[in-house]
Amino acid sequence: MTKASFDVVGIGNAIVDVIAHAEEDFLEREKLVKGTMALIDAARAEALYQMMGPAIESSGGSAGNTMAGLASLGGKGAYIGKVRDDLLGQVFRHDITAIGVRFDSPAAASGPPTARCLILVTADGQRTMNTYLGACVELGPADIDPEIVSAAEITYLEGFLFDPPQAQEGFRKAAGIAHAAGRQVALSLSDPFCVERHRAAFRDLVGGHVDILFANEAEICSLYETDDFDKAAAEVRGHVAIAALTRSAAGSVIFAPGAAHRIAAAPVERVVDTTGAGDLYASGFLYGLTRNLPLPICGELGSLCAAEIISHFGARPEVKLSELVAQRGRG
Repeated sequence: MTKASFDVVGIGNAIVDVIAHAEEDFLEREKLVKGTMALIDAARAEALYQMMGPAIESSGGSAGNTMAGLASLGGKGAYIGKVRDDLLGQVFRHDITAIGVRFDSPAAASGPPTARCLILVTADGQRTMNTYLGACVELGPADIDPEIVSAAEITYLEGFLFDPPQAQEGFRKAAGIAHAAGRQVALSLSDPFCVERHRAAFRDLVGGHVDILFANEAEICSLYETDDFDKAAAEVRGHVAIAALTRSAAGSVIFAPGAAHRIAAAPVERVVDTTGAGDLYASGFLYGLTRNLPLPICGELGSLCAAEIISHFGARPEVKLSELVAQRGRG
């Protein structure tokens, strides 16, 4: 097996985030389920955007956030995602390449515009996401670059991208390329509602194509149709080599053959916005894993990165994560 050129290649929804504060009664009035992600059409996206307060716009998407965190830690990353040749597509490409992530996916010359996610953050720091997928729904097997995938130590798949059938085919193609090259495949379940929509397909993907699984408590319980976290955790241990399961303030649990590691949440002075917490946990974990660090240290790195991201508005690091890790004596 040749030496990997990249630590991780992320495959996901290339989205520009629009983030604004919102009151609880606004969510109730608009029938939005707090703390979840809902897919919306172009008309609903425009209507919600008009009702939102002052907003911050930044390139996002779950796997994009993870790759940004990896780059901030000093890792080498690449990204595969679909954008249109429009203004938001240019913004996304500039942002992700400017932080040092390779993004060679060509922009589509026709079809839906670049995706955007309208994120409403309530006073308790919870984020409610309303996503217009736009060009993302066009991503399929033809967009999977075999050279990039085979050159990455880990291929990281974003569960949010799983809705379109052609994206599911793309995931399986990427996993096959990665495994043929002797590499590993990681998957983030991303959202419990996403899991509910495609539970059988997700189970097939996890059971036959994934080495490393990231999920929070709600997502892993949804995957195995139980309210008991311990039962869900026991079930997943038979399907993947490593499962990193996050439990918000209760930290995370990492399962590997013959071992279980409980990781405390890193302290944070005040939770401002939980957007991207799971994405950045994956950044730290994958950074540690690609450096062959012990799994508990990988989990601690994930917790540190997640704590940084929830301490401010937005899903991209505000400080150099490599410096934060060095200050804490990790890595």
